Amino acid sequence: MADDEITEQDLVDALSRLQVSDLLVQTLSTVSSLAYHRLAEEHRDLEQARLAIEALRALVPVLSGSIPPELIRDFEQMLANLQLSYAAAVGKGP
Repeated sequence: MADDEITEQDLVDALSRLQVSDLLVQTLSTVSSLAYHRLAEEHRDLEQARLAIEALRALVPVLSGSIPPELIRDFEQMLANLQLSYAAAVGKGP
């Protein structure tokens, strides 16, 4: 076996260290990036942006108490900014 191959034990060890909160933080970061991308004029897809915003609205409160409060505030601010951007995009029309 080559030195750079991942073994089954490596995967088990990695899963043992992984926290659900870590995965959710990464997911929220990815979803927010996609939402901003879908709100950009050249990639506008308001349905996808709305879906991302709704997912963020559902998941941010779930993380309260599991991650630092300043990170929750950052996610809440990001969500507010996305909602404002979405409203502006809807107001512009197609």
